[in-house]
Amino acid sequence: MSEIVLTNLVPFMLVAFRLAGLFIATPLLSSTMVPHRLKPFLVLALAAAVYPLTPAWAAPASLTIVSLVPMIVGEALIGFVIGLLASLPLIAAETCGIIVGQQMGFGLAKVYNPEYDAETDVLGQTLFFVVFGAFLAMGGLESVFRSLVSTFDRVGPGGIGISQAPVETLVGVATSGLELAMRMSLPVVAAILLLVVVFAVISKTMPAINIMSVGFTVKVLAGLAVLTLALPAIARVAGDETGEVLRVVDGWAKSLGKQGV
Repeated sequence: MSEIVLTNLVPFMLVAFRLAGLFIATPLLSSTMVPHRLKPFLVLALAAAVYPLTPAWAAPASLTIVSLVPMIVGEALIGFVIGLLASLPLIAAETCGIIVGQQMGFGLAKVYNPEYDAETDVLGQTLFFVVFGAFLAMGGLESVFRSLVSTFDRVGPGGIGISQAPVETLVGVATSGLELAMRMSLPVVAAILLLVVVFAVISKTMPAINIMSVGFTVKVLAGLAVLTLALPAIARVAGDETGEVLRVVDGWAKSLGKQGV
């Protein structure tokens, strides 16, 4: 009995660490709204469900604690990368809200974002949850789990190293996310820019009017109006980006087996 436990302990632990990587950056799983004391039990429960489906793996005779550390880091890296890729559209949406909020004058209005345990802009929080809803509606969480589980068919426990981190994929998705943030914020930014030009002309032609007393209110109302009109388009663009990122996640998971790791 003890031999069976020792034989399965190391591979089970590696499977658990690969799943634990998801809880570092994956939307909802990494949220502080999920109690920290509950996360280890969720990881162990998921590992117990996934472990019987993983290929048989025997620990090398020369395995030591020192040689086990790189394996643990590599396993956690797989889950972390998949979760990070999936979270980038949500970060882009929040960035868009911050850009728009700064232009409208909401920079002083900060709220607490429990998803990242940090302060964020009011509009950033709003757009974050819009894209988060699209992520859940598209089955994003299930797709992330499915992509991670599929990696066990291609790369067994301990079969990937730190050097296999998909740096180019991460940079490409991050660049796409920044472009998404700029595209979503462009209508409001353009409207605010037009208002600034109009206010400048009014202040020069009619100096008696205190444009600053009404400019802030007009900017807020105009920005909210444009944002409301653009919200369906923003949701559609964000949904398309989320779907594309989920395909990238699945593609990277499938490419692991082709890398010979």
